[in-house]
Amino acid sequence: MARLKDRYRDDIAPALQQELGVRNAIAVPRLSKVVVSMGIGRAVQEKRRLEAAGSELALITGQKPLICKARKSVSNFKLREGNPIGLKVTLRRERMYEFLDRLINLAIPRVRDFRGLNPTGFDGRGNYSMGLAEQTVFPEVDPDKVEFQQGMHVTVVTTARNDSDALRLLTLLGFPFRTAETAVQA
Repeated sequence: MARLKDRYRDDIAPALQQELGVRNAIAVPRLSKVVVSMGIGRAVQEKRRLEAAGSELALITGQKPLICKARKSVSNFKLREGNPIGLKVTLRRERMYEFLDRLINLAIPRVRDFRGLNPTGFDGRGNYSMGLAEQTVFPEVDPDKVEFQQGMHVTVVTTARNDSDALRLLTLLGFPFRTAETAVQA
């Protein structure tokens, strides 16, 4: 069992229930899913980019990515409807907790010049999105074998009703959010 899930069940959920004044334990905010996506615009010209990014995303998440295709044709971008332009993986349950544990404890500390996650990345409904500039921050990816640097987006979907509850949940899970003191230093 994932240690982050154990920590949520044993420590974080009871603390959140008391802190938010929620009577029902099922109403306590929890993680619903994590979506990891890569936009690969250059995949139209170079097919190898899509394959390389797909294998690296599968290594990072432990799950085969879904290929996203263009919905419309855009002549300025030399893009036709149906061309593959991105990859995404939706993680739930054990894999979600294991991925978040590796993201928080291994990948984020390896980001260069990291000053904390932006606390304004919430969407108003309790979901948080962040971006990573390169995939080599994950220990699964061998930097010597990477052909193309590729960024990715990570969206954490929660059952929280508002951003403040979701921020508190993610902070208790260990997300290193930027505070007022670190924002002044930056």
